Amino acid sequence: MKELIIILLTILMGANSFAQQNPTEQAQPIVEEGKRLYKSEMASWHGTDLFLEQYTNQENIGGYFSYSEEDTSKCVFFSKEDIPKIIGTIAFDSTFNTETAIIDIKERKFSKIEEGLYEIRNKALNLIQSDTLFKLYENTNFNLIPIIHNKEKKVYILTGPSVSGVVIFGNDYLITFDEENEIVDKKQLHKNLIPIEYGEEREDGQIVVGAVHSHLPETGEFITATDICTLMLYAKYAQWKSHNVVSEKYLNIWNCETNTLTVISMDAVRAMDNHQEKKEKRGKKK
Repeated sequence: MKELIIILLTILMGANSFAQQNPTEQAQPIVEEGKRLYKSEMASWHGTDLFLEQYTNQENIGGYFSYSEEDTSKCVFFSKEDIPKIIGTIAFDSTFNTETAIIDIKERKFSKIEEGLYEIRNKALNLIQSDTLFKLYENTNFNLIPIIHNKEKKVYILTGPSVSGVVIFGNDYLITFDEENEIVDKKQLHKNLIPIEYGEEREDGQIVVGAVHSHLPETGEFITATDICTLMLYAKYAQWKSHNVVSEKYLNIWNCETNTLTVISMDAVRAMDNHQEKKEKRGKKK
């Protein structure tokens, strides 16, 4: 086992010597995007609960979305009017502690960033309702996450479970927009729905603390930002310590405890497996 660890460290150190060829470094923009999605979804999760506790005229609610400004994440609710207004703002710090959240139920106009997010969210919602690309499965719902970052405008659509005890990967989509908020592209990220039940016990009575899913070539070689968002949202409930995503070229290892990603080439994985097999065979001959 010690020799196997040394080989793995050697491979990783060698990769670090050539940053442009280091798949872990190449995947970091995906990690950053995934964490942006997570912050938006966490604000929506907690913000919805807090807002509905305070706002009594629920027939006036037209919808909501979330976004971040520096270290603050905000969930805003808007009215059903033809020209909607913001009717509630829930602000969180980086801990998403609901006890320290700032709840503002005053009506106000949209800010400039909110106008942009509302427009692309609305156009994405209309597209979902009219385009057969988007498929909704039983016991699931769509979560729309509008993102404006570094002048890029996107709406991610995640499929979330409406029942407990399951984590859903896949059936996720990305809609991109131009500077005028017009749709320029739409695509499905995973080609299928990947539900993974959690809380399962092994034969020894221990809870399974990790899971794995694979990517088809069209999904890409790396873990997706939507995968990372899903893991950061649900891993603590599933009690997972890690989750692996396997593609043709890479093994993506997501550490659920530290929220970090390590990517190893499948050639290196196969080399380690072969080394271990040879070691075991030598041990049997003794």
